[in-house]
Amino acid sequence: MGKGNSFATFLIIGPTCFFLGILFSSFPYDYNVLWTTPPDREHYFKVLEDHIKFLYASPPIITRILHIAIGTGLIGFITKLYKASEANMLFDGASLVLYMAGITVYLTNIVKGFRVVTAGIYGAVEGLPIEDGTENDYVSREDTLRVFAASNTILALVLVGVLTLQAGQWYALRKEEAEIEGFAKQAEEKKKAGKKNK
Repeated sequence: MGKGNSFATFLIIGPTCFFLGILFSSFPYDYNVLWTTPPDREHYFKVLEDHIKFLYASPPIITRILHIAIGTGLIGFITKLYKASEANMLFDGASLVLYMAGITVYLTNIVKGFRVVTAGIYGAVEGLPIEDGTENDYVSREDTLRVFAASNTILALVLVGVLTLQAGQWYALRKEEAEIEGFAKQAEEKKKAGKKNK
């Protein structure tokens, strides 16, 4: 792996770990909403709701840093895939697909969740009729918060997949380099043995 390729890998792994850190810090909020049923469950929904509202109201610099980190990862992929070998295409191509899936989850579920929760536009549990007489099909407050928490978990799994593929690529390249060195040594030994026989 060349120096340029190593730097491009760093551009991918750095932002991926950064996003995993953000998601890990959100895990205490998501845990009681998704995986447990405590008696005071409403309290945990309120805590997650307040957390989402607080994050959405954060200064614009926070969003800019997040988007710069996303862009840095994409630059890393473009750099690695430019004139890539077949092995790079396999590992980096699959990593890029996962990374783009993560961006899609972020844009469609998480950003939308931020807006819905902050605005407080939830579907009525009773299913109030709308003007044309159809049922209100908006998602309820609890379901919206569960979808938000589940999206964080899905995004974390996708990012772990990116790291796994990058680690797999590193291992495959090291293995290939070791095999090439082994073949070179064998060829050299045969050459030396051939000279001795002469």
